[in-house]
Amino acid sequence: MNAATKRYFQYALYLGFFTVFYNLFEGLVSIYFGVSDETIALFGFGVDSFIEVMSGLGIIAMILRIRRNPETPRSQFEKTALRITGTSFYLLAAGLALTAGVNLVTGHKPSTTLPGVIIALISIATMWALVTGKRIVGRALNSAPILADANCTMICIYMSVVLLASSFIYQLTGFGWVDSLGALGLIYFSYNEGKESFEKAAGMECACDEESNSE
Repeated sequence: MNAATKRYFQYALYLGFFTVFYNLFEGLVSIYFGVSDETIALFGFGVDSFIEVMSGLGIIAMILRIRRNPETPRSQFEKTALRITGTSFYLLAAGLALTAGVNLVTGHKPSTTLPGVIIALISIATMWALVTGKRIVGRALNSAPILADANCTMICIYMSVVLLASSFIYQLTGFGWVDSLGALGLIYFSYNEGKESFEKAAGMECACDEESNSE
């Protein structure tokens, strides 16, 4: 591992730690207001923040393992990181689908969605900076998990936009179904990202099989 590669892995480690600590804070705040204001879109956004934490922890663990075992094929660690991220997204999509369905049937309305507007605006700015940094590092290292983690963060931006739109519209109109529709938007992005993570992991597994057969 040359000096430039070590430096980029160090950058990836810093980004991973920032992702974990920021999203822990964002997730706790979002879930608190999501529960207290009874808004499923904000609650789901908070849960997504904890998926970002899991993804960040997977990247950190991967980098530390590569450092300790530089001769071991990276794909072994990268596949695990991708599967952790994919599983997390599927769990989020399932949970949001169940809750959104119940809320639509019962006609449940949140008490307010103003915190969602504020949190979404802060998240969009922060996540955009993180996506840029992760993509630079991921491309430099040619690392599928780091790029997948960047995509995971990009999905957080999309989710922030959905949260912002649904919260803002509800503040203006008071239509309760807007909150549940916002949650359905989060489901769409969560499912697609989970599927993509597993497809990338499967592709890496096939590539490894081909390499072992050629030997």
